[in-house]
Parts: sequence; C-alpha cells; structure tokens
Amino acid sequence: MGLLSSWPSRVQQGRAPVLGRVAVATSHPLAAQAGLQVLLAGGNAVDAAVATAAVLTVVEPTANGLGSDAFALVVKGAQIHGFNGSGRSPAGWTPERFAGLDAMPRRGWDSVTVPGAVSLWAHLAEAHGTWSFERLLAPAIRIAEEGFLVSPGVAVGWERARGDLCVYPDWAATFLRDGRPPAAGALWRAPDHAATLAELAATGGASLYDGSLAERLADAAAAQGGALTVEDLRAHRVDPATPLGVSFGDCELLELPPNGQGIAALIAAGVLDRVRSRTDDPIRAAHLQIEAMKIGFADAERHVADPGFLDVDPATLLTSSYLDERAATIDPEGAGAPTAGLPTGSSTVYLCVGDADGGLVSFIQSNYEGFGSGIVVPGTGIALQNRGAGFTLQPGHPNQVGPGKRPFHTIIPALIRVAGEVRVAFGVMGGPVQPQGHLQVLTHLEAGLDPQAALDRPRWRLGPGRTIWLEPGLSMLSNGLKDLGHEPAVGHRGAVFFGGGQAIVKVDGGWVAGSDARRDGQAVVA
Repeated sequence: MGLLSSWPSRVQQGRAPVLGRVAVATSHPLAAQAGLQVLLAGGNAVDAAVATAAVLTVVEPTANGLGSDAFALVVKGAQIHGFNGSGRSPAGWTPERFAGLDAMPRRGWDSVTVPGAVSLWAHLAEAHGTWSFERLLAPAIRIAEEGFLVSPGVAVGWERARGDLCVYPDWAATFLRDGRPPAAGALWRAPDHAATLAELAATGGASLYDGSLAERLADAAAAQGGALTVEDLRAHRVDPATPLGVSFGDCELLELPPNGQGIAALIAAGVLDRVRSRTDDPIRAAHLQIEAMKIGFADAERHVADPGFLDVDPATLLTSSYLDERAATIDPEGAGAPTAGLPTGSSTVYLCVGDADGGLVSFIQSNYEGFGSGIVVPGTGIALQNRGAGFTLQPGHPNQVGPGKRPFHTIIPALIRVAGEVRVAFGVMGGPVQPQGHLQVLTHLEAGLDPQAALDRPRWRLGPGRTIWLEPGLSMLSNGLKDLGHEPAVGHRGAVFFGGGQAIVKVDGGWVAGSDARRDGQAVVA
C-alpha cells in the first residue's frame, strides 16, 4: 500500500490521469488553461493559482465570485504556508439583531460577511508570487470582456438558482438575460465583472476594502438595510494558519484549522485509521468509514468557530488518546447514533497547481450556496457570499453570531505528506460533502490509486438520521449496510449531491493529475 502503488492499472475506467512537469486541475477548462499558460510563461505555482482563481469567478459564477471567501495551502520547498482568507461579520451583527429567529438567514444582507477571496489573491501574489497583480488578472478580464461559452454543469447551476434569486433585482439584472439564465453553449459576457477586475488589478485588490468599490458595497448595504460598512471592510485581513495533521497509514493528512471544517476530516481519518481492517469486505470498509465520519462531524459541529473564540484547542482533538477514545465508541456491528447539525450548501470551486520546481498550491474559494446571498452590488458584477448562514444562534456556543467574527466554514483545501514530503494537493467541493469526500479520496490514494481513479470512485454521503446516500456504483452495498442498521438510499451520480474534486500527486520529474468527471473541469499538464 502507498501512493500510486496500484497504478497504472491494467484496466482504466473513465478518464485517464494526465502527467507532466507542471500541472493545473480545477473545475472549469478555461480556468485550468489560464493557469497552465502562466506556468508556461515562467510564473510559479502561486502565480498560476491566482490567475486560475480569478478566471473561475468569471466562468463559474454559480459557485464563486468576487464576493467569495477563500483558503489556501502553499508548499515551497520544505515549508508549508497556510492562509485564512475568510471574512468576518459586520460590527453591527450583535446577537440581538437576530433575536426571534430560529436560524441565521440564508439570503439577503443579513447573510453577508466581508468577502475575503480578493484579499487572499493579492496577499498570495505579493508574498509568494513573481508576477504583478495586473498581469495575473489579465486572463480573467479578457474572458469577462470577450465572453465564454457556458459549460453544461454551470448552466444547470444557473437554472437551479433562478427560482430562489430572481426576486433580487440586482441579481436578475446581472445574471439573467430577458429573464432567463444562459443555456449550455450560450455565449456569456460580463462587462461589469471585467471593469471591477480591472479596478482590482490596478489597485492590488485594495479598492474592495478601502476604495471606491468598498464605498459602493457599503452604500448598497446602507440603502437596502444591511449592516456592512466601509469600516468593516477596512478591518479585514488575511491571517496565517498553521495546518493540522493526522496519520493515516503511511500518509499524513493536512488540513487548515478552524474556522473551516477540515478538523472533521482529520478526526474521521484518525479514528478510521484505528478501526479499519485491511480486508476486501467493501460493506465492512464502508461501515467503518461512515461511523468515523459521524464522529468527525459531531466534533466539528460542537467546536468549529472563529479561531479567536474557540473553547477547545483543535490540536487536542487530534491527540492519540482522544482519537483512541473516540474510536472505541464505534460499534463494528451496527450503525451509531445520528450526528447533530450537518452543515448544508454545495457550491464551491477548488484548484491545485504544481510547478516545475516542486511548488504546490491547494486553493479553494466559494460563495457557499450557489450565487450566495442573492445580493449583487449594482453595476459591479460582485455577487456576495452568504457565509453568515454558517453561524449558530445558540447562546454561549463558540460559533454564536456576533460582531467581527468568522463563521463556521465548509470549504477546506488539503495536502498529503508522505515520509516528510508533501506529495499531494487535493480537494472535494460540495458543502458537507467536503470532509466526507476528503476521507474517501484519502482512502483511495493511500490504497495506491492514481488521482483520477481516486476521484472517480463512487461515493457515499451521510444523510439525516441513519440515512446513507450511495452513488449508483455503490448500490451493491445497500443490503449489507441495511443489515448493520444503516438506512441506505441511492442518489443520482453527480457533483450536486456527491461533490466534485481535483487532485495532483508529485512523482519524480513532475505530477500526475486528475479532475473529477462529476464537474465540467479539467486537469492540464505540460
């Protein structure tokens, strides 16, 4: 067992992995190709990641945009740098503002926190890139101006969003034409988005936080009853974040600490490593994975919050003694109690880049739910995320809504280290699917599958109570899981329900890359 130990297989099913000295994998071909062009022109992995991320806001507005949040892991030599680019709540978000509600709003201004993605682009470019910010944003500006042909998955997401968001006039004016979203294959131009990107390029991203774009955002909030102010935007900063790790076989999974839910994947991996057996029984293997994931989610729901408000050091949740204790609660013969409070939401973009010098980036950005809050700053193309929905209203909980706090975040980039060397960047998009996808892809990679095969393997997903949703390729497990007390149900294959991922693995002289067939994306190499 070990990375790529079962590759190449004699029978290749679905897409084949691609190999090259440089690699980019993400959920849209135009974005992947933009990153590859940066690498071929002499840029490093960080340069390519920023250019790719900017293009993704244009070609996948259904999942991310200029109003998104973002997180990143950057590997340079033996150093791993983590970054938290998520935004905080407005100063006016006291608990009293939401008194009388049963849950945080999922749409409108009271779901909007400070958008942090642009600040992370600028921070990465300045700290670890080699190109100017203007040069990095040029591909995105060109595509927004000239237009692009809408891909099938994006078209589906656009149509799905229309029913909920068409009631927001600025969203409808920006993202509908004659009251309709674009169909697959339609040419879509985004001139407002292009103009905003140009201003961000000229100001190094600063305009969104302390400039004309910040003023336009704050003016829109004031006019529509929102609490977000220029002062909230000025207070935003990108923070360093030291990744946490847990052993899994010969691998070590690395995730960023809270306020993201990476700790759920880490706990699940640590628990599973203690209870799994190296058998060929797929029912037993799935049962133990599912039970380990339930534990990871239960702990994350209780403990994940803004790093400044945690009541437990996340590292204590990964100690051998704690993981041993949690693993001992798993019944190998029966399904455990249902978890509490699984997060929802499923629209995200992820990218990973490897350069010719071994530099590696694992990067993720998201609006949370589709286009996000439904709020678009007039005339800018900036669709604002609805990350405020990640707060709880439970008094005394570390993730209780409050002023100047970062909410619980679903989006999580990941790395895998083997024998002291980081060799894998990967991520699985899709709200609560993400830690579940990380656990399953990690299991496949550690078993020796190549990244494409690991991504394409059918997945399970936790549902309410003891429900376990199975992709059609796992339907043969249904009876066996039912005998163990689970309530299996077969779901439709696809990214909406089972997420979509990207992965690259370092080999001598280059990279092996894969892009999940559930999304419109592509892994490209040179």
